[in-house]
Formats: sequence, structure tokens, C-alpha cells
Amino acid sequence: MINTAQTVKPESFQLLELVNFRLNREEFGIDILTVKEIMRMRQITRMPNSPDFIAGVTNIRGNIIPVVNLRSKMGLPEKEYDKGTRIIVVEVSGTITGFVVDAVTEVLRIPSNITEAPPKIVAGINSEYIKSVGKLDNRILILIDLEKVLSTTEILQLKEVA
Repeated sequence: MINTAQTVKPESFQLLELVNFRLNREEFGIDILTVKEIMRMRQITRMPNSPDFIAGVTNIRGNIIPVVNLRSKMGLPEKEYDKGTRIIVVEVSGTITGFVVDAVTEVLRIPSNITEAPPKIVAGINSEYIKSVGKLDNRILILIDLEKVLSTTEILQLKEVA
């Protein structure tokens, strides 16, 4: 007789390692492998005639990088920077870019099988940025793709600012 407990393979899933951050009381996650560094808020210099979603530029160890106001880009109301505000530095389409977020809360390791496609109801505003939605206990984590947050034209605008 064959023991089925030995022949049944466990459900295959991948572990996702994410940087978890907040914007307007919502939780978001991005792949940790895309993150170069996370830093406290620093001086950002606004550039004349730059689009509203570009907060400006900042100097990081002698390199001038563009900084995107992620609240503005995602159509959320403006908020004053505070002690929790952070800049997540990533590489987007070959350009080192900072994204201002309300707070970085943790690094998470979650199984991919707890994520699913976003509900159809979300399929309107900014849904093209959403990779998936993760269900964690009694909270929802929205996984976004920063490569898709900016259009090709906007990436060119970032390169011009830098």
C-alpha cells in the first residue's frame, strides 16, 4: 500500500521579500531587491518648470538624484513631511530615483500564495501600478511596481531634472 502523505508534494510557492511603507493610511509593498537604500527626509530642492509629481532633487553622497512625491503621483492629498517621512531610493529604468513616502514600516517576507490579483473594483484609478494584493491577518498590503508608476515620458522628465 502507498502512503499518500509521502507522495503528495506541498503546495509550491515563492517567498516575497518586501519593503512595506505607508501612504495615506494604506500599506504598500515593493520588492526589496529594487531598493538601493531608505533614508530620512532631507533637503529637496524644487526645480523650476518641473512636473508637480517631481518634488525636486537631492544630493546623496555627491550624486544629484530626482525625488518623486509618491502621494502626488498616485493622486493622494498632500501632507506635510514629518519625522516618519522617508525617501526610498530605487533604480527605475536605469535612473536612480527617490520616492517620498509617509513612513517605512518594516521588511516583510510573505509567501506568494497569499497574494492575488487586485479586485475588479480597484481596476480604475492607478490600478496599472498594482501587481497584487496580499492578505495578512486582518490587513491588506498593496504590492506596487515602481517601474509602472512612471510613464516613459515621466522617466525622461526625471532624467532631465537630474
